[in-house]
Amino acid sequence: MSTSNLTIPHIIQLPKIADARGNLSFMQNDDHLPFDIKRVFWIYDVPGGETRGGHAYKTQQEIIIVLSGSIDIVVVNPQGESTKYTLNRSYSALYIPPMHWRHLENFSTNSVSVHLSSAEFSESDYIRKYNEFLAS
Repeated sequence: MSTSNLTIPHIIQLPKIADARGNLSFMQNDDHLPFDIKRVFWIYDVPGGETRGGHAYKTQQEIIIVLSGSIDIVVVNPQGESTKYTLNRSYSALYIPPMHWRHLENFSTNSVSVHLSSAEFSESDYIRKYNEFLAS
């Protein structure tokens, strides 16, 4: 596994095996992921101009991969500093640690993102109000 700092969001470059018949990328827990996957969900068919997300997790870690199209992911750290990541390659994944606000915007036509989480769904792990996030 990468020794990247797990307290800051960062891009994880996944393997890309190029082939004339089409490329293949993959990930394995011990080699590419900083946690065991407990939940997987995907976002698709987002109407133009809409945003998704708009929350932080208290303890959960997340990795986002855009499998098709392009999506901007805006991440705000606990100090209120914002960084925008544009994901448009299926071999680049964004790691987001706990206590970082995120929202997804600027979805291209037919974009699809898959989200890998370190925990099963628990409403009590969400911070859904931005002011509460900044105050925590």
